[in-house]
Amino acid sequence: MSIQIDTVRIAGLRGIKNIEVQLPRVAVLIGPNNSGKTSFLKAMQLVLGDYSRFISEEDFNIDASDKRASSIIIDVRIVPLNSEGKRVKIFNEEWATEFGDKIKAEPNLNQFVAIRARCQQNVIKGGFDTIRFTLEKWPDFNEWTTEKLKETRMTQRVDSMPFYAIDAQRDIHSELKERSSYIGRVLSNVDYSKEDIASIEGLIKTVNEEAVEKSDDLKELKGNLEHLNQSFQGAGEAEITPFPKKIRDLSKHFTVHFGNGPDGVFSMEYHGMGTRSWASLLTVKALVKLTDKRHRTEAEPFFPILAAEEPEAHLHPNAQRTLYRQLAETNGQVIVSTHSPYLAAMADISDIRCLSRNSRNVIIRSIVCPMSAEDKKIIAREIMSKRGEILFSSALILCEGITEEQIIPAMFEIFCNRKLHEAGVSCVSVGGKNYSPFVKLACSLGIPTFIVSDNDGVTRREIEAQIRRLQNDTGLALSTDEFGIAYLSNGNDFEAELMDMGLRDELVDALILCETKGSDHQRYVAAVRKKIVALTDSDLLVQLRGGKASYAGFLGDVIRSNPNGRTKEELVPLPVRIGLSTVKKWLT
Repeated sequence: MSIQIDTVRIAGLRGIKNIEVQLPRVAVLIGPNNSGKTSFLKAMQLVLGDYSRFISEEDFNIDASDKRASSIIIDVRIVPLNSEGKRVKIFNEEWATEFGDKIKAEPNLNQFVAIRARCQQNVIKGGFDTIRFTLEKWPDFNEWTTEKLKETRMTQRVDSMPFYAIDAQRDIHSELKERSSYIGRVLSNVDYSKEDIASIEGLIKTVNEEAVEKSDDLKELKGNLEHLNQSFQGAGEAEITPFPKKIRDLSKHFTVHFGNGPDGVFSMEYHGMGTRSWASLLTVKALVKLTDKRHRTEAEPFFPILAAEEPEAHLHPNAQRTLYRQLAETNGQVIVSTHSPYLAAMADISDIRCLSRNSRNVIIRSIVCPMSAEDKKIIAREIMSKRGEILFSSALILCEGITEEQIIPAMFEIFCNRKLHEAGVSCVSVGGKNYSPFVKLACSLGIPTFIVSDNDGVTRREIEAQIRRLQNDTGLALSTDEFGIAYLSNGNDFEAELMDMGLRDELVDALILCETKGSDHQRYVAAVRKKIVALTDSDLLVQLRGGKASYAGFLGDVIRSNPNGRTKEELVPLPVRIGLSTVKKWLT
């Protein structure tokens, strides 16, 4: 790879008032619905592709004072890279020849190409015009829409940087009927030598003659059509061609079949949307490879931009992972917008861009704070591969162990009168006291995070030191708008905290359910109950701590059912109530 779009700026488009985004080679856009992901992809198509005919008045941003933007502006900066993907000062020879006088230089002599698209209403003809320019300089972000820049109008797009927009509703069955679709473009470029055309059309003629000869119906039809010559003074001959006669007509009848074995191969119209969607995307890859090959034949540079909206649509998790790898392996630059935790988990965390909206603008966040190799391993192992849904959370509750991870969701239901997932909140055990990588990831992506921590031994001192180091090393402010922490009572882990609250009966019920596994054998259940009730508080805690993975889920069920009719305050520990109240405030 020798070039890359490293920066994108967008102003005035839909909910985007003014943003700047640093783009990696493979960018994964995540965020809730209506957060701006589709708008971002549309902006990329406006500046690099062909989208001007789809601009309408509703595409122009409306600010807080209900004023509509007079124009939409999108800038992209293209920079040269070396073989390791690092930015270098100058473009190599082939791209220098391709870009020509579009190449400009910064004061430090670093070269770049800046392309601007401006969309405005055409007051004379009506409708809207999209005009592209190259820029003389790359201005500071705080002045990029206001600074008067020298602009050179572009008469055509950069052919060596084609933009391929892959729609969320793609379907190869319907695309086969459209000449402008990606597979239609592949078929329109199919070429044969004169000798091959003659040979193939000869084979087709033989097949057509045999098909007619072996069918009494077709022979009868042909015989009757021969009577046409009576209207043409005995001249002319009817010809029936069940199969296309000319090579140029093959694409009109082109079909794709897929299946397992000769008896299980079916036309795409009989397959489900998952197969049809995936096949459609793979035709884009085919077109990209074919176009790349043609450019190489002509010794021309080629750098495609693929933008895929929800490529996971209709695909099961393993297929989503495979699809992401196929996209990421494409030569060029890839932008993927997704709601899939499986697909997002395949990405490098530094490639994720998290979009959200406030009342004024779209906000895009990424991992900007430094991460150690160990931090990345923890995130890859504990979050990306197991809990990718965290990336899509509205808020995050972190805790030390599996007990809290299974019980706090039950307490959330009691305290907030709704399920955790309905609020978009995730509760995650960090498997110890190393909260740092989780907080780095969540707060960098704008996911507010609250820690409910044990308070036994030196836990509190260790965690407070960890948070101080995190702030000092990364520069994360961790304001109360995005971060909070509450500790259990001094000396307590979660089991001890519940015991001190007077929830012994609930703990006993959970252990009984755990040991009896839901048995309805009354004498057996009574014997187990008698044994557990007889335990001292200390022995009960020992047994609870030894079976965290087993009893915690049962305790969650007991808390939800609240058999003793306790109030919220009696059932939910104060530090947990503080955390849940804070999360509720963040969500409003």
